[in-house]
Amino acid sequence: MWFTGVISHGTLTDYSDAGLPANNANVVKGRAGSPYAVRDYYDIDPDLATDVKNRMAEFEALIKRTHAKGLKVIIDFVPNHVAREYQSRMKPAGVKDFGEGDDVHLAFSAGNDYYYVPGKDFVVPGPRSGHQTPLIALQQHHYVESPAKATGNNVFSEHPSVDDWYETVKLNYGIDYLDQEKEHFDPIPGVWTKMRDILSFWTRKGVDGFRCDMAEMVPLAFWGWVIPEVKKINPELVFIGEAYDPSKYNSFLTAGKFDYLYDKVGLYDGLKRLIRSEDNADVNDIRRVWQHESAGFGDHMLRFLENHDEERIASGGFAGRAELALPAMVVSATLSGGPVMTYSGQEVGEPARGAEGFGGEDNRTSIFDYWGVPEHQKWMNRGAFDGAGLGTEQKALRDYYVKLLRLAGSSEAVAKGKLWEIPVAGNMNKRMYGYIRYTANQRLLILVNFDRHYRMECQLHVPADVLQGKPVHAVHDELSDLKINDIQDNTIPVWVLPMTAQILVF
Repeated sequence: MWFTGVISHGTLTDYSDAGLPANNANVVKGRAGSPYAVRDYYDIDPDLATDVKNRMAEFEALIKRTHAKGLKVIIDFVPNHVAREYQSRMKPAGVKDFGEGDDVHLAFSAGNDYYYVPGKDFVVPGPRSGHQTPLIALQQHHYVESPAKATGNNVFSEHPSVDDWYETVKLNYGIDYLDQEKEHFDPIPGVWTKMRDILSFWTRKGVDGFRCDMAEMVPLAFWGWVIPEVKKINPELVFIGEAYDPSKYNSFLTAGKFDYLYDKVGLYDGLKRLIRSEDNADVNDIRRVWQHESAGFGDHMLRFLENHDEERIASGGFAGRAELALPAMVVSATLSGGPVMTYSGQEVGEPARGAEGFGGEDNRTSIFDYWGVPEHQKWMNRGAFDGAGLGTEQKALRDYYVKLLRLAGSSEAVAKGKLWEIPVAGNMNKRMYGYIRYTANQRLLILVNFDRHYRMECQLHVPADVLQGKPVHAVHDELSDLKINDIQDNTIPVWVLPMTAQILVF
């Protein structure tokens, strides 16, 4: 269970009674503020607490409840940047804040925690075109930062744009970006040890894993050093890296010591084109992922169709209907033995309608403002979790996800089976695909049809290597009531409707 936004971040909500005043609106996105602009790495975000003064104890109780249900806890680790007004009020005794002791007259120093723009004051970017400056920002005093610090997305200027991560400050891991990215890793930079101590702090709280935000923006050498260091506390810790360059995947899994990496640029992007039925959509994108981009480490790729960064499937800007993504979800869950993720409300078709403050009408559920997740709330808020608040189509959609994820989580063939690609539709239709996942004990034929108009209809002969001397007598679909008996010559008759999928056990 990945709990997002757990660590305290910049916000416009005033919790002065608990010693947490509001941040300056000029450097906070939205009213709630971005969970990825951390203002205190040793504190829990007060918005999540019932009793704000007791927030850490409440989080510790959440960990215990989660563990009691047989689940593990993952939280975000945001190593590349912090909020502009970072100040740790809850740090343990003897811990120094980021920037404490920095020489602010130097743009770069191996001994600094931040990068600076000497002699320049920070300039707050103007509003987006069509967006008004929040009244609260106009009412506050001008934000002062002198000298300006570099912005989180590697903007080494005093004047980032409104589309930059202007609410954040880039942390210095010992790379001099102003001098051909020269590395200064000896002695170990102060940010490295500070981050190790932060990870250790949460690990000792009982956190079981970390989803590492923008892992590629932090030196590979740091990961190769810090992950083994923290795993000395708990060898079973899980580290998931948000990475987008397939050419670096192998390095981050080997030298970087990550357990899993995001599979966005490979599988997600290709599946999105197929879901949307774009002109260039092609199942070769699926083939390329398992044959090339993740060959040899597919079990270490985290697959997903939604998260806080991506458009909601059911939104008007993506697919418009959640059911159109089901073939893609089947691929995501069965192509390898690696993890698959569903995002809050995905399984009931949350469409993220509405202009949600800073994010606007962007087909996403806001991470910047106080907002609802209406379709998810229909399931959650009744208390009984019996689906009574859901519509008929939503219940069917959720049941589909339940069947699929239970299979993916329990299937030996999915977890550790081999993959054999099966030619379908005479290879003429680039939106139909099939493959077999198999072990000595279990064989699954996965068929997906992304075509909006044509059904997949053919005869599939099971190869001898897959048969292993065990002929096919009957098949049944794990996702429906379909059963096919009296199979002849190890050849399975296939009939898959448009935008549907089958997982045939034989």
